[in-house]
Amino acid sequence: MGAFVISRRFNDEYKFVFTSRKGKVIFTSLSYELRFECEEDIERFKKTMDLAKFLKFKGSGGKYFFKLMLDGVHFATSRKYSTELLLQKGIKEITTYACKAEILDFSSNEPIFGDDENSDADDEAAE
Repeated sequence: MGAFVISRRFNDEYKFVFTSRKGKVIFTSLSYELRFECEEDIERFKKTMDLAKFLKFKGSGGKYFFKLMLDGVHFATSRKYSTELLLQKGIKEITTYACKAEILDFSSNEPIFGDDENSDADDEAAE
């Protein structure tokens, strides 16, 4: 199953990506000023996914990508694909798994797997 991953851009705005079951980024959202706006748009997308439109393009470098449109508004842009078949597989991944995907928030600077200071103390105690 895929996942929506919220993170921060270098300019401190928020964004989210949808990743495949294998962890590859399928699409990246536009920028958001506030984190909860990401969460709201993800939930809105999950509820109205059947209304989404995928506009397919071929870039000047020969790579394929799509723009995800929701309610007639540009919602997200896909990664670049080397073939049209891989692009279609990316779209299929979204339509199959996005409605059930969990939301992961990596936008804070807090440690994810515990307290760094405690792990240093544990390392010293192990020596």
